[in-house]
Amino acid sequence: MVKFFETIMLVCFGAAWPLSILKSWRARTAKGKSIGFLLVILTGYIAGIVKVILSDGWGGFLLIPYSINFLMVLCDTCLYFRNLRFDKNS
Repeated sequence: MVKFFETIMLVCFGAAWPLSILKSWRARTAKGKSIGFLLVILTGYIAGIVKVILSDGWGGFLLIPYSINFLMVLCDTCLYFRNLRFDKNS
């Protein structure tokens, strides 16, 4: 049951990231984004991935939602730096 609830948590957290990525893409500004927040979230997902590997090995099914969420936050982080460059150039 623990893994079931962890999966639900990851799906719920992951549902917000596509909207954040879309907003970052359209806004073309880093204003309103916190790089510190994004880095903390990335660190948390890395810790979750390491936890799954250590407890369940590379075949642990929770690697999928952790990895997807990590990649979405990484994408949003890359957009932050792209948008920061736009802010400096304008």
